[in-house]
Amino acid sequence: MAVNDSRWGILYCPKNSLHPQKRWDKLERCLHDNQIEFDFVQSENTGSVERLVKMLINNGYKTIIIVGGDSALNDAVNCLMQVELTVRNDIALGLIPNGLMNDFAHFWGFKEGEIEENVKWLKSRRVRKIDLGRINYKNKKGESCHRYFLNCVNIGLIASIMNLRRKTRHLFGSRTVSFIFSFILMIFQRLEYKMNIRINTDVIKRKVMTLCVGNARGYGQTPSAVPYNGLLDVSVVYHSEITQMFEGIYLFLNGKFLNHRSVHPYRTREIEINEAIHAMVGVDGRLMNTPVGPFTINVEQEVINFLIPD
Repeated sequence: MAVNDSRWGILYCPKNSLHPQKRWDKLERCLHDNQIEFDFVQSENTGSVERLVKMLINNGYKTIIIVGGDSALNDAVNCLMQVELTVRNDIALGLIPNGLMNDFAHFWGFKEGEIEENVKWLKSRRVRKIDLGRINYKNKKGESCHRYFLNCVNIGLIASIMNLRRKTRHLFGSRTVSFIFSFILMIFQRLEYKMNIRINTDVIKRKVMTLCVGNARGYGQTPSAVPYNGLLDVSVVYHSEITQMFEGIYLFLNGKFLNHRSVHPYRTREIEINEAIHAMVGVDGRLMNTPVGPFTINVEQEVINFLIPD
């Protein structure tokens, strides 16, 4: 039986909280109040998201809404990029933030807890074609692989911090507090990574603390990036003294990261990472298996239909 084109297919990804059912009940009431026809499925864990998104695509839903965070949204766009262009062009992807970080949602103005406003925005069906970043690499078996991203790729210290932040957020109950704790814990390890990077005509061969390639704000590291100009913003951060690091925390939390003296910004269509020894790699806030050997990151322009606020 064909799905009505106006009917939403919703994937609900519960937070690790005490009352995930209450969150869904509130959203369900809001959907009914706005007379929205929908079907929903709930993810059991992070590994089930891609399978459930594929199911929604295969069942013919033209509007797919992810109630989750950056990682769930990342899984969704990677599923969409696997289907034929004619199928993907008929699907609009929407988001109701319900994750740990929700950075891509914040870029557009979606806020956690503002369910009524978010639903009304999605109902208006304002669609914008957006870009995706793509990391191209080889795995341990020597196989060519790739992964798309909406927000950013982190290489080095920040990838390690984001990983630790995910593990400690439940201890603090606050994204900001858990970030600061993780940052302080990691910076005293004085981590630096030997890198060989090509950005446009510049070749960087030196120790680097962290590198961010942003299609959007990149958790504050690429604050000027937008996912609709066909370009990627890059921030390369060199070693700095402890006092400068705390200055960096202040600037980061106040949206002025690029003003720090150790931050070197670029804008490009492609970046080559020829060497990044022992550096962790995170994609949209989630660690990936570290690429083997050199890898590249590029942008694909206007490939996803995304529902944005009025």
